[in-house]
Amino acid sequence: MPIIKPVNGKHPQIPSDCYIAENATIVGEVTMGNQCSIWFNAVIRGDVHFIKMGDKVNVQDGAVIHATYQKSPTTIGHNVSIGHNAIVHGCTIHDNVLIGMGSIVMDDCIVESNSIIAAGAVVTKNTIVESGSIYAGVPAKKVKDISKALISGEINRIADNYVKYSSWFKS
Repeated sequence: MPIIKPVNGKHPQIPSDCYIAENATIVGEVTMGNQCSIWFNAVIRGDVHFIKMGDKVNVQDGAVIHATYQKSPTTIGHNVSIGHNAIVHGCTIHDNVLIGMGSIVMDDCIVESNSIIAAGAVVTKNTIVESGSIYAGVPAKKVKDISKALISGEINRIADNYVKYSSWFKS
């Protein structure tokens, strides 16, 4: 059974069509949209500030979503994939975003829609990732604009695949 528990009287809100892996942890003020999936060893800690996720968000194995006490909540839009072992902390992720494996998005960052954070990138505090761009490196910088083909071929494909993968585990 996953760990799903309230903290300071604030309970996670998880729609019935979401998939939560048996060893995932979701605590505190966490609100999830429809068709989300939280995978093995992922941790979503809404203990120090709220975490709000839109529809069709997948938080892959080992990823951590947290916030900063009384300062920086975490807000995640629709159709977002958060890759294996990524850290998303006290920031805003808009719609149609891919956060690559092992990447870190730090406090008060804004990742605008239709963007990709490359695997292993570190998006430092207060960075604004421009809509339609790919950021990579340490610290992360814009490396190129994203094509329409990449939006449908990667961002949408991965989000849709995770809805499909989660259906395999629900039956």
